[in-house]
Amino acid sequence: MDLCRRLLVLAPLLLLTSQAQTVDLLLTGGTVVDGTGAPPRSIAVGIAGDRITFVGDPSSAKIHARRTLSVAGLIISPGFIDPHTHTLEDLSGSRNSNDEYLLQGVTSVITGNDGGGPVATGKTLQAWKTKGIGTNAGLYVGQGSIRSEVMGMTDAGPTPAQLDAMRRLVRESMESGAFGLSSGLFYAPGSYTKTAEVVELAKVAGQMGGIYDTHIRDESSYTIGVMGAIEEAIDIARQAAIPLHLSHIKVQGPAVWGQSGQAIQLIRKAQAAGIKISADQYPYTGSGTSLTAALMPRWAQVGGAQKMLARIADPADRARIAADMEKNLVIRGGAGRLLLTTARDPKLIGKTLEQLAQETRQPPVEAALAVIREGGAGVASLNIDEADLENFMRQDFVVTGSDGSAGHPRKYGTFPRKLRLYVREKKLLTLPEFVRRSSAQTAEDLHIARRGLIREGYFADIIAFDFDKTTDRSTYENPRLYSEGMRYVWVNGKLAVEDGKYTGVLAGQPLRRNLDTR
Repeated sequence: MDLCRRLLVLAPLLLLTSQAQTVDLLLTGGTVVDGTGAPPRSIAVGIAGDRITFVGDPSSAKIHARRTLSVAGLIISPGFIDPHTHTLEDLSGSRNSNDEYLLQGVTSVITGNDGGGPVATGKTLQAWKTKGIGTNAGLYVGQGSIRSEVMGMTDAGPTPAQLDAMRRLVRESMESGAFGLSSGLFYAPGSYTKTAEVVELAKVAGQMGGIYDTHIRDESSYTIGVMGAIEEAIDIARQAAIPLHLSHIKVQGPAVWGQSGQAIQLIRKAQAAGIKISADQYPYTGSGTSLTAALMPRWAQVGGAQKMLARIADPADRARIAADMEKNLVIRGGAGRLLLTTARDPKLIGKTLEQLAQETRQPPVEAALAVIREGGAGVASLNIDEADLENFMRQDFVVTGSDGSAGHPRKYGTFPRKLRLYVREKKLLTLPEFVRRSSAQTAEDLHIARRGLIREGYFADIIAFDFDKTTDRSTYENPRLYSEGMRYVWVNGKLAVEDGKYTGVLAGQPLRRNLDTR
């Protein structure tokens, strides 16, 4: 009888021991900022396989860890999610490690923005799966790409058959896992598209659970103005019954500086009317584009690059082009605000258009035309006002995004810069706010499943960083300097950054809309 009683007493303890949870890695000693916006907590995080399987106090739970790693003094947070990158070519080519993002703490990127996403979404995602990628990555299907595929670089409207063909391509990409439809209505051929045409394609994406991500038609005063362009984007979302995401939100150029408040009011009014609107923003006062996109009138680009060059060579067309470029140069704030960041001739890089014009002893527009004739150049357009940037950053619907492109420091420094400058130094955001708007909120906006939080059952995309030392190093003069301060980065449970160095692992997975599988 005594033995039976002892067994009854010991049975619950034996059961608890048998149910002890095993994790591959237990992170201890760090401060967890979990992505919800909640205050930091001193708790442990356990990883098993590619998932987070434990979050809490290991002393009050039965945890068996195959490995324990002390991250004392570091912040543990979900890996950052970048909703707007230009990594499509990198991930599909030789720079598939995406290490410039990993060293910022970014574990997932979205690409295919600005209307430039691939037409064959499924083919690209499968290629990434086969080849391997450093970060997780998802795609938009691009309205500009689809229009070019079906219609070429024409400024004509589509026939009913052409519109049906474009709808079909959107549907096929959405079925393959695209996160939605992206547009770049500022750029050719998106700029040739009427609102109603975009609505028809956005309806397809919306019906299949996607979002509409847009580089709006005008961020300054080129055509319909920034307010008119935001109104157009809201109208598209309303008619198509689709969530709207505004890419790299800004009011750009001296003519519209100070209008961030009006833009915010416009968005808030639409949100109050039931339209779901989010936005992303990079923490720089210089945007990135091409010299052609910044200055060349869109009518001159109809038909593609060869047609454009032929018009430049025609005296009558050239005079009209030059006159329009003069107007666009004023909108951009003058030749001194256009910094050449990429070019075929490396001697041009690092010079403003104003400096180039002085060196070549010709007017800025003529200097720009000479560069465009020789293949063009990338530029940083230094015409965003700091007060407007900060006003947008304060808004709870604005998340962090790099819009990372070659030659601009934002590709290597966006997330650490925002942490350093606007959390640590200016205290515009708290650390929990910054983390949430760089992870969980982005996942919610874009319908990315089971990423963006330190939560049991979520994928183990985790970063551990030094709050005081995390910083950007890239500049306009030296844009390819890696950020510092990210001590550890795990992607799907695999260690991609150790002691601040990329490990070489390709642990990323192609992401698909609303799916918890890969």
